[in-house]
Amino acid sequence: MTATEPTPVTAGPALPTPVAAGPALPAALAEPIVPVRRSWTALIFAANLGVWMAFFTPIQILLPQQVGLIAPADKEEMLAIVTGLGALAAVIANPLAGAFSDRTSLRLAGRAFGRRHVWTMGGAVLGALALVLLARQQTIAGVAVGWVAAQVCFNTMLASLTAAVPDRVPVAQRGAVSGWVGIPQALGLVVGAVLVTALVTGTAAGYLVIAAAVLLLALPFTLLTPDDPLPARHRPAGRLSTLVTSMWVSPRRHPDFAWAWITRFLVQMGNALGTLYLLYFLTDEVRHADPEGGLLVLIMVYTAGMMATAVVAGRLSDRSGRRRIFVIVSGLVMAVAAVLLAVAPLWPVALVAAGLLGAGYGVYLSVDAALITEVLPRATDRGKDLGVINIANSAPQVLGPALSAPIVVHLGGYPALYAATAVVTLLGSLLVVKIRSVR
Repeated sequence: MTATEPTPVTAGPALPTPVAAGPALPAALAEPIVPVRRSWTALIFAANLGVWMAFFTPIQILLPQQVGLIAPADKEEMLAIVTGLGALAAVIANPLAGAFSDRTSLRLAGRAFGRRHVWTMGGAVLGALALVLLARQQTIAGVAVGWVAAQVCFNTMLASLTAAVPDRVPVAQRGAVSGWVGIPQALGLVVGAVLVTALVTGTAAGYLVIAAAVLLLALPFTLLTPDDPLPARHRPAGRLSTLVTSMWVSPRRHPDFAWAWITRFLVQMGNALGTLYLLYFLTDEVRHADPEGGLLVLIMVYTAGMMATAVVAGRLSDRSGRRRIFVIVSGLVMAVAAVLLAVAPLWPVALVAAGLLGAGYGVYLSVDAALITEVLPRATDRGKDLGVINIANSAPQVLGPALSAPIVVHLGGYPALYAATAVVTLLGSLLVVKIRSVR
């Protein structure tokens, strides 16, 4: 046989016909496998710092001051109404914004844009304008309208930022990244408190400086990080009826998602019960000589505890592959902190409780956030489903004031309030054992 002669082919068993692979998912819907860089984590950290400054600085400092000046005799009830209305707006806005971002397929001048950044940028810009509006209000009704507008805008921003984590971060990295993303929930209040108390004077100026900070911190993430576009053929149905019905996630078909929602709701309810009246607690129960200064100290201690545990717990959870035990331990620690406030409303005890609460909440935020991304029903609905989860963050802000005010005024005062905080928080953390698909 010469080198140019063909090689004889002998008969043999027929080989199976290759099966054609299905169409690959676009990058916007595929499970991420490439770890995100530190620069990406730093930019989403900054964006979250901005949005949480915008949430918590008004709730803890600016709104109590503003309401106290407008209606000093009824400050508790009026603050409960304002924050409750804002939280109700958040309950509606967050999942809707997430659903709209899931369906965003934007093209301008022949260029395709991603799903999330347009909502992050729009929420930041319009939210800053809402804070400027809020700074000018001199009636309770005006404050309520301004705060509702701000909540709608910043929850739109939050919905898109929350969805960015499962969009781009691999599962094995989500605990650590969620730790960094969670830190701004406390750090935002510290930075915001320093800005509105040390840098400027007056409630109106405080709102304006927070508005500027939101833009400076959030816009770089939208301008400097990638955001995968969604091809039109993969866009979920956009009819209003479909959008509304999609908000319901069947507990029977997705029980782990349902339990994740319940555990998040209860823990956040405990957080709402325990934090809404901190300024008034220091004033009326602890009788601190400088309640506003004392609140800032407690916030700083809380934040230090949270920063000490959030990223570390997230990384340990990533390495061990376990999430539930970390959530349980975090609930126990937070419940102990609340019990301390209930039985001993003294300044030194408040300092210890703030450190414990921060440490427990840091563990909870990082690990629970990673756990939730692992029980989402569908990649096409990440934004909407995380928006539904975020209802468990916002709904307690509606119910918390409704429960806190009568407890403080009629049902035992601050000891009863913090005892209820401990019970609800502990129950929420223990129910995480009902989630079966995550260890």
